[in-house]
Amino acid sequence: MTHLSVNINKIATLRNARGGNVPDLVQFTKDIESFGAQGITVHPRPDERHIRYQDVLDLKPVVKTEFNIEGNPIAKFIDLVLRAKPAQVTLVPDAVDAITSNSGWDTVKHKDFLKEVISEFKRNDIRTSIFVDPNLSMVEHAANTGADRIELYTEAYAEEFSKGNKDAVKIYTDCAKKAIEMDLGLNAGHDLSLQNIQYFKQHVPGLLEVSIGHALITESLYFGLETTIKRYLNLLKG
Repeated sequence: MTHLSVNINKIATLRNARGGNVPDLVQFTKDIESFGAQGITVHPRPDERHIRYQDVLDLKPVVKTEFNIEGNPIAKFIDLVLRAKPAQVTLVPDAVDAITSNSGWDTVKHKDFLKEVISEFKRNDIRTSIFVDPNLSMVEHAANTGADRIELYTEAYAEEFSKGNKDAVKIYTDCAKKAIEMDLGLNAGHDLSLQNIQYFKQHVPGLLEVSIGHALITESLYFGLETTIKRYLNLLKG
């Protein structure tokens, strides 16, 4: 079964919009895990507009499943990850002013930088994944960085799927096969939803984990958090 890691950034956004501690991020995390999710993802950004750096430290002793911290490996982020020591860190090349992640790493151009950062995390027993576009060359060269896994950026798939173009999954299938060939674990995320996740899962071999936040939280407004999580878990079986 592919593991579901729930990105809780949007819960933090809602809390920050009003001030105070409602909704309670820690309690929300406990509830998500109790409903069956196998991981919790956070993506702190330098301006702390949703997940705050302190949130990461507060969540560390609370998360009982896999804790995944995403972000651009600037010095402040690296220090945070080394303090929190999550199960996994996912490196994302997002700009400081990016609304959301919008591209993967150029694993050729940034190979030396990624190797240096990844080696530091691996020395601290933190599994490392790097965010990459669905590009065979980028996947192949990701293996040269020392990463344990890659996370395929799935926005293009989601957008095309919504238009009825199911063939958009083919490049992801090919990239998954390349990852297996290169002995890289495979994650995926961005704009995956209840509508498109099952087809993706069925056509992408070796998929270990999906990280889903915006869609899952939005769908929870209609169906409730527990029901939504259980629907994802059912779609990810097999």
